[in-house]
Amino acid sequence: MRIGAILSRWIEVLAMLLLAWRESQRERHTLTIAFENQHVVIRRKQSGRGNARAGQEAMFAGLLPRAAAPGGISSTVRNGYVVLELPADKVVTRSITVPAQARKFLSGVIRNQIERLSPWPIGNVVYGFDAAPNERDPAVVDVQILMTSRTDVDAMRQRIAGQGISVDRVVARGSNIEGAEESTSPVTLWSKLAEASQDGLQGVSRLISIGIGATIAASICLSAWALLSADSVRQESDSVAARTRTLQRQVQGGRTPSSAASMPLAERAWFLKESSISNVVLIEALSRALPDSAYLTEVRVESGTLRIVGLANDVPGLLAPLEQSGHMSGVHFFAATTRGADGKSFRFYIEAHVEPHIKMTEE
Repeated sequence: MRIGAILSRWIEVLAMLLLAWRESQRERHTLTIAFENQHVVIRRKQSGRGNARAGQEAMFAGLLPRAAAPGGISSTVRNGYVVLELPADKVVTRSITVPAQARKFLSGVIRNQIERLSPWPIGNVVYGFDAAPNERDPAVVDVQILMTSRTDVDAMRQRIAGQGISVDRVVARGSNIEGAEESTSPVTLWSKLAEASQDGLQGVSRLISIGIGATIAASICLSAWALLSADSVRQESDSVAARTRTLQRQVQGGRTPSSAASMPLAERAWFLKESSISNVVLIEALSRALPDSAYLTEVRVESGTLRIVGLANDVPGLLAPLEQSGHMSGVHFFAATTRGADGKSFRFYIEAHVEPHIKMTEE
């Protein structure tokens, strides 16, 4: 089965459920209309927990033929579920028996036999049925079929509509089935819901389809808006990051040791703190760069310049490790190297520029 057919069938089922739910809500306020002595009699069920006759029908109003219902009655009838009960002379009754095993298939059995049982053509008959087990033979079910002409039903509905009343269901009462209870329940011959499933279902299905389509369209629009918003936020974030990096480069280029003298005292202190290497870090770098055979006798740091004095066996070999430490640059001797008192080691005098330990770099 194609997806389109499945979707169409699903929408039809939703429409039927919607109509059935609406009818069930309206059936809570059922009004029964019958013809008695040339009058249209309207009855409704009594309600109330303390009412001894709750659930029984009581006369609500009586109308003359072809007379419009008064305003108060018309409003009540319009908001209620109207059931038209046909008089006995408009109904034809037929009785059949079927095996008890066929009870669950009664609708199909009667539909196949209605043309033989009905005095009217198959297209002009409405019918309903009631079933009860046979008292003498439990293997048999007695079925009573009530039929009437569709033409008569339409004529009576139009007659009631002329008085401002719309009929929702047409029922009839048959004679008691042998073995059934004393009072028989009305049998439905016609209902607006059944007709809607054939004639008016397309309108409800169309409304449901429009609602589903509108929901899908709204979901797509909302998703597109969310994606566009996320992309806009990402672009804005990238722009802010780019501006931040630009400001960092400007700050880095603007703050130099020569310009620090013109800064306010507090700002100059922070700049010197950020741009100066820690003495602990510097001593650690020296201990890693100098060999074990060398030792220092003097260490001095002034204005970013490091001066160290000490003794070592291989003095020229000290320059390269200090330069490669990453914390010093421009490493050189600032005084002549002399032989030590032991005659084996040499006293060295080395000077270097101390590199700042914090650098602002572009990410």
